[in-house]
Amino acid sequence: MALAPVPRVLLRDVALERIRAAIVSGDLQPGAVVKDAELAARLGLSVAPVRAALARLADEGLVEAKPQSHTRVTPLRVRDVRDAAVVVRAMHELATREAVPAVTPDDVAAMRAANERFAAAVRAGDVDAALAADDDLHGVLLARCGNAALTATVERLTPAVRRLERRRFAAAHGAESVELHDRLIAACARSDVDAAVVTTTEIWTALLSELEETPDGTV
Repeated sequence: MALAPVPRVLLRDVALERIRAAIVSGDLQPGAVVKDAELAARLGLSVAPVRAALARLADEGLVEAKPQSHTRVTPLRVRDVRDAAVVVRAMHELATREAVPAVTPDDVAAMRAANERFAAAVRAGDVDAALAADDDLHGVLLARCGNAALTATVERLTPAVRRLERRRFAAAHGAESVELHDRLIAACARSDVDAAVVTTTEIWTALLSELEETPDGTV
């Protein structure tokens, strides 16, 4: 049996994943000051990959730096989340439109399995599992559309939205998404592009509607 090469893991990517997860989960609270040396010590890494990760997180809007002052976790500003969510919704709509004609039975089965995991996680109040299943479900269409630029935009902006989504699921508002997912899956199964796009819009508009009801400011 041939030996496959071991993938090289960049420490910058490890730091990025860990720090992003801490921000999205709330372990690093909005407004919290973050110091690269302290983060590096907590992660067991050198400072260099942590600084590179923080630079990427600044691009994603999760941290903000003031020159010669400090770096802090970006406050959860309603306007910023709304702006990001509008773009993410448009990207998912486009991904759905491009992907549905090429969806396979295996894709539909994967989406159904993801929604079953999503529903179980919502019932159990497991926010992390619910969001992971939600990512898996929509990830099928993102992968099938084959648009790298679209996927990169979603990956860059979703973490900013995800902080609010966690609060939404934690407040037990995730149950209505199960039915919307079922409708999306059914539309994909019958290759109904227009119905799938409309349902995708509904899924994201539900989140945006909550934002519209929230006064601008920090959450």
